[in-house]
Amino acid sequence: MRSTPTRSSGFTLLEIMIVVVILGVLAALVVPKVMSRPDEARQVAAKQDISSLSQALKLYRLDNFRYPSTEQGLTALVTRPTSEPLPPNWKGGGYLDRLPKDPWGSPYQYLNPGVHGEIDVYSLGADRESGGEGDGADIGNWSL
Repeated sequence: MRSTPTRSSGFTLLEIMIVVVILGVLAALVVPKVMSRPDEARQVAAKQDISSLSQALKLYRLDNFRYPSTEQGLTALVTRPTSEPLPPNWKGGGYLDRLPKDPWGSPYQYLNPGVHGEIDVYSLGADRESGGEGDGADIGNWSL
C-alpha cells in the first residue's frame, strides 16, 4: 500500500496578511471610540458625586434652615461646623461619611451664594482650572 501525500494544514502568507489587514482596519475604527470612553466615564462619575453632595446639602438645609457658608464648605457635611453660622440641629454622625474627590483627584468646590443658583457644587474638570471646554469644562449642579 502506498500512501498518498497529504497536504499539511496551516495558513498561507496571503491568508495571514489578509487577517492582519482586517484587524488593522477594525482597530482603526474601534480604538478612537474606546479611547474617549474614560473621559465620558469620569464626567458621569463627577455628575453622580455632585448629585449626592447636593442631596446631602439639602438635608443639611432641612435640619439647619440654611446651607453651610462658603467658608464652612462641604466639610460641614462630615464634621460639625465651629464657625458662624453655627448649625442648630446638625445631625450627629454627619450627612456624609467622607467627602469624595472628583475623578481627577481634586476636591469638589462649593459656593454659597452660588453664581449659577442658590448654591454651587462643582468640579473644575480635567484641566483643574475654572472655565474650560470639552473635557476641561467645569461640571456642576447647574448642569445636572
